[in-house]
Amino acid sequence: MRQEKPGVLLVNLGTPDAPTTPAVKRYLKQFLGDPRVVDTPRLLWWPILNFIIVPFRSPRVSKLYASVWMDEGSPLMVFSKRQREALAQRLDMPVELGMSYGQPSLDSALKRLLDQGVTKLIVLPLYPQFSCSTVAAVWDGLATSFKPLRSLPEVAFIRDYAEHPAYIAALKASVERSFALHGEPDLLVLSYHGIPQRFANEGDDYPLRCKDTTDALAAALGIAPHKIMMTFQSRFGREPWLTPYTDETMKSLPAKGIKHVQVMSPGFAADCLETLEEISGENCEIFLHAGGEKFEYIPALNADAEHIEMMVQLVNARR
Repeated sequence: MRQEKPGVLLVNLGTPDAPTTPAVKRYLKQFLGDPRVVDTPRLLWWPILNFIIVPFRSPRVSKLYASVWMDEGSPLMVFSKRQREALAQRLDMPVELGMSYGQPSLDSALKRLLDQGVTKLIVLPLYPQFSCSTVAAVWDGLATSFKPLRSLPEVAFIRDYAEHPAYIAALKASVERSFALHGEPDLLVLSYHGIPQRFANEGDDYPLRCKDTTDALAAALGIAPHKIMMTFQSRFGREPWLTPYTDETMKSLPAKGIKHVQVMSPGFAADCLETLEEISGENCEIFLHAGGEKFEYIPALNADAEHIEMMVQLVNARR
């Protein structure tokens, strides 16, 4: 009789190995080469990616990474490793970390779990709100990793956790800590990573899941509707993305009498370039330059105890 043994695969997006142009080039080619991320026909997209986007974008992006790089490495990698370690301490099963792009790869993480005799794979993509460009890319990556295997583990795939009570409780605790430290702002802005509007039109329920998180957090905080709003950041390319855009919102708020904002990015399980440079840096400057007076970024949940508790609950519900 086969001995059942569960194991956890934590998955996040990934990061360059170093804040250098060559490392960023390797990362961008893999990331932007995934049809889940950019679905432009390959014959058209590959020349643009390899001869325009990667060569010209990589030097600038590497400087941005250098501005947020930690002594231990990329913030996303540092916090993801801390999450894995903290979760492993709470569970009586193997826990491994894999990235959709870059290292450690999904392939290598899966191999480590199978080498430990895991027969049931509990896959936890660290994307609170489902999107075809993130969670579905994890599914694709796993399917590719499974192709050469003669035997497959049972798989429990966690689609998302946008309104899970423990996730909302962790967000609530984080917001309340920030309010206690900095005072309650005129407006709490929840900035989610954007996707092309076309993806939503074609069936991606990501914007609905973002709204589910926003509504659940607002209810938990008991905050007045006019004191919380949802925006979308990090658009890429020329087609319309989900609105309202975070940067344009920051530019317009001071003229409406909003002088103090606090911003959190509930779609990011770990702090990274998009939160530390784009929100805490770039969007802070936009708001203050437009006449705002106080801007605070509320960090991602990272390895907070409440965040790890949520992961424990998600895993235990599927073991």
